[in-house]
Amino acid sequence: MLTKASVLFFIFGGIVTACFFTTVSRIWPVLLDGPLRRLSLPGIDSLKKLDIGLVNGPYGKVREITGRDARYGMNDWPVTVTADNSFLRPDFKSDILAAEVLAALHQAIEAKIQGKKEKAHKLFQHALALDPDHADTLNEYGSFIEDEDVVKADHLYTCALINNASHTEAVLNLKRTSSIVEEIDQRMLGRIEDKRDILLRLPENNAAFQRARQEMYYLHIYHTTAIEGNTLSLEQMRSIMETGLSVPGKSIMEHNEVIGLNAALQYINTTLMNRIGGVRVEDILEIHRRVIGYVDPIEAGQVRTTQVFVGSHMPPAPGVVITLLEEFVDWMNSEEMQSLHPVEFAALAHYKLVYIHPFLDGNGRTSRLLMNMILMRAGFPPVIIKVSDRHEYYETLKMANKGDIRPFVRFIARCTERMLDAYLWLTSDGHSVKELDDGKRIVVDKGS
Repeated sequence: MLTKASVLFFIFGGIVTACFFTTVSRIWPVLLDGPLRRLSLPGIDSLKKLDIGLVNGPYGKVREITGRDARYGMNDWPVTVTADNSFLRPDFKSDILAAEVLAALHQAIEAKIQGKKEKAHKLFQHALALDPDHADTLNEYGSFIEDEDVVKADHLYTCALINNASHTEAVLNLKRTSSIVEEIDQRMLGRIEDKRDILLRLPENNAAFQRARQEMYYLHIYHTTAIEGNTLSLEQMRSIMETGLSVPGKSIMEHNEVIGLNAALQYINTTLMNRIGGVRVEDILEIHRRVIGYVDPIEAGQVRTTQVFVGSHMPPAPGVVITLLEEFVDWMNSEEMQSLHPVEFAALAHYKLVYIHPFLDGNGRTSRLLMNMILMRAGFPPVIIKVSDRHEYYETLKMANKGDIRPFVRFIARCTERMLDAYLWLTSDGHSVKELDDGKRIVVDKGS
């Protein structure tokens, strides 16, 4: 029979044995492999080692932007990945993944040499899917597609340099393509101006023009709310605006989003469009106040006081939002920006405001309204970013966050030209919105 002393002995012995094995399990790897390596964040360390021209930005060190981005007034404007950002995603790519990227890249180059274009395309895309920031892959893929899509190739070379500013081949490739792409961009902007001038020659009392403008007004409200997740159909949205009656099965919030956007558009059309002078911070706040005033009257027109996150993008801290808004308005009213092409200016204003993300909600709608106000002041119709364009819209915004704003500017330019084509189509020969072919491009005869 066990005594009390025996029980205590076994308990004490068990504790000592457990402590022994725990200690051995911790020491054994050190004896085999040497001291444990200090965990680090390779993403931050490698960024600091790279010579990518970090400069002091509004909030932390940022990549210095030169060339055409500098022409856009983007100097010292922060990109999502900053050196002092403690919220950077840790880069824990394993050696196995790195080897797989290199293997896919080498196979793609080999397929390219052998003339197997389709296979090379897939292998390049596979390598970029594994590591979207791999400079060698970006440069090689750009070189592969340059003949068929010089604009995309130019973007890939730019991305390669963003991730490795000392990449010699990417520097040479970008020098070769930059002037070509700039010429393509300017041709598109010139074509847009020609179509705008034709539209401006239409009299205000033109029945077809008035009907087209009314239809586009409804489409604008539908798409800019739907792109944010509103499930009301075009017919339901139109019924709410025309009758004031609610739609069964739809939330009050969705109804109020439509009413708020209509109020914001009316404010722009009747107040801001008729006022002489530059844009003020108060104007942006008043637009926002109407956008979400029926959904969240407390936050409407109020700058956020908390930190927010938008996917992988972390907007500026709430303490600097007011300052950034004031700097943003000064930038908008500067002579340099006023001399920029209206489409470029409108796209940049949209991007900068949505980057600051000054509000808890309604930033996208407010930014798109501000963009359209700039376009309308320059004689362009308001741009509709369609629900079907949602993916490209957000992807080009992500590209801008990474350091290349041009794809987003081109996206807005294409949307602007599409709107001009739609108006010119609808005001000729009594066409209707239902007949409009999105793929149709109006060819302008400058001699007419």
